[in-house]
Amino acid sequence: MEFSTGFGWTRLPVLAAAFILGSVLTLQAQIIPPFSPPAAVADDEETEAAEVPDVNDPDVMKGVDVDKLDWSQLAVDAGTGIDPMAAKKRAQAAAKDGLDWSSNANANGSSAVTVKQSVFSFWDTRIGADMTVASEPRTMSELLAQKASNGGNLPQSSGSAWATATAPGAGVIWDKTAVEARVDPGSEQSRLGASLIKSVPLSGDTSLTLQNGYSVNQQGTSAVPGIGGHVTRNYETDQSAKVTLTDTGTSVTAGQTLSTTDDKWLRKVGAEQKLFDNVTVSGSVGETSQGAINKSVTAGFKKSW
Repeated sequence: MEFSTGFGWTRLPVLAAAFILGSVLTLQAQIIPPFSPPAAVADDEETEAAEVPDVNDPDVMKGVDVDKLDWSQLAVDAGTGIDPMAAKKRAQAAAKDGLDWSSNANANGSSAVTVKQSVFSFWDTRIGADMTVASEPRTMSELLAQKASNGGNLPQSSGSAWATATAPGAGVIWDKTAVEARVDPGSEQSRLGASLIKSVPLSGDTSLTLQNGYSVNQQGTSAVPGIGGHVTRNYETDQSAKVTLTDTGTSVTAGQTLSTTDDKWLRKVGAEQKLFDNVTVSGSVGETSQGAINKSVTAGFKKSW
């Protein structure tokens, strides 16, 4: 049996060459030239060629300092549309106006949030609030971890409001008067205190600070069926002397405290050493109303404002 295509074997190279040539022409037609001028725009049967940049055109960036350009305008999250630089500037503006927020994570899963603001610069009057914000557990493991770190119970949110002011003293008797008030509605506690402070330079970089403090602490109890609520007040006074060596960052404090709940003065001695920046190590030894000696050594970050 004989099979024939009708074209013959001699014509196959010619057909292959024609097929390859057509493929190359089609591929070239699909390639966009790198500098193809824009298509002409028809307007009332008249075409106008688009302008092509010329190397002789004036440089629009001439005289512009690239290092001083505000590149933060391009810092926008494409997913959320939030400008992080703008958010940072708003936070800085709020801090400049006196409003300051800070937050620290606690070991039991809650957060310690503090907000404060200056309301009167002459007497350095400030108001603020200290809050403990408990987070909701999202998984069973988080629930068990929070209970384990909080004595078997879930941490509860709480907060207290406070106000402080530093007023001038009375001539040579004392330098300044510090007043502090704090209210904790959750535990029905409140405190009002005042301190009289006198600073005396000794020699060189050594100074002595004398302080007398007076405070009233109030504790309320909630009323229960058959028993009405009542309020108890505790009056307390303390005296302290602090010697500070500025060069070494060392300070030694000795003082005593007397309150209406105790029948004797409770004495205390302590020392504090600054390591670097705001990191300090402090220790103290003091008497308690039960007669035992209370000893403590702490180290951490301390910042005064």
